[in-house]
Amino acid sequence: MISLALLLIGFSIFSSIVLALSHFRGEHYQGQWMSRIMGLVLLLALSGLQVSHFSWLYLDHAWVTTWPYRMMLFAVAPAFFLFSQPLLRPQPISLAGYPILLHAVPSLISPLFPEGVVLPLAFILGASYLLWLGRTLFQLRQERANFHREILLLGGVFAIAVGVSLLGLFEAALPEKLFYSLYAISIGIAFLLVQVTLGLRPKLSIEVSEVVRSAYASSTLGNVDCDSILTRLDTMMKGERIYEDALLNLSVLADRLGLSTHQLSELINTRLGKGFSRYLREQRTEAAKTMLLAEPSASVLSVGLSVGFTSQSNFYEAFREIEGMTPGQYRKLNAGNGQPD
Repeated sequence: MISLALLLIGFSIFSSIVLALSHFRGEHYQGQWMSRIMGLVLLLALSGLQVSHFSWLYLDHAWVTTWPYRMMLFAVAPAFFLFSQPLLRPQPISLAGYPILLHAVPSLISPLFPEGVVLPLAFILGASYLLWLGRTLFQLRQERANFHREILLLGGVFAIAVGVSLLGLFEAALPEKLFYSLYAISIGIAFLLVQVTLGLRPKLSIEVSEVVRSAYASSTLGNVDCDSILTRLDTMMKGERIYEDALLNLSVLADRLGLSTHQLSELINTRLGKGFSRYLREQRTEAAKTMLLAEPSASVLSVGLSVGFTSQSNFYEAFREIEGMTPGQYRKLNAGNGQPD
């Protein structure tokens, strides 16, 4: 048990570094500064907990009884909530209109708590945040079809969190180090599920925000000829190849179609079942597939840039997300076909 815990502690810390450098970038959290900051705080708290678990389980240094451990323990649930809530609400959180600092109070006063009540209080607090967040997710139940696999994976993270919360209530009755081994394993498995989820949907945060805005908004399409607009949109993409413009965004495309950004966002979400970002990446990837086979001498980078991606990393990320392989692998597997399947 301890060996598995130590292995997953190492994985958790490595994953935290990778996520901080690759996922929590501005391009993934456009206009969602609170989610980005709180996501980094969450990674820092979980990494700190895992370092403390390593110290106790392997080195026999009782860092799990120190006040920094307590503060990190009480910081996890509020940080996760404040990371998730802006993505799941139609309006961004503001410092002026939301008591953000109140969420830091339990962590700040945790060193004052009696030793015997620290873990039960921390996990009762965590369960309360999960219920609060669950209520928000329930309001978006109609959108579950757009993120079926991702919801199942993240549901696993929720299940782990609930299990650990219940386990924490009975920590005193467990054999020495068993609770902390199980807690470290749970954090490691949660990191694994998050990595798999982001592997499926690297830009999940952007897509969720787009769908949420559409789900909460009253319909803006009452006077819009949706079928005609979708036909025009298809012509602009396949005929005019407007996706090749690297600066193309929701606002620019909405102007060309004579719609507001809210109308176009709702139209794509409700009629095509995806967010604008995903739709645009699919169009560019489809064009790239054709070019990769039709122009075998062209470099992968030149293909990506010619269809509108701004860098090789963005091209690879989108292609792998949609096709499940890199552009080079796709070209190799389909060499000689002359066109995508």
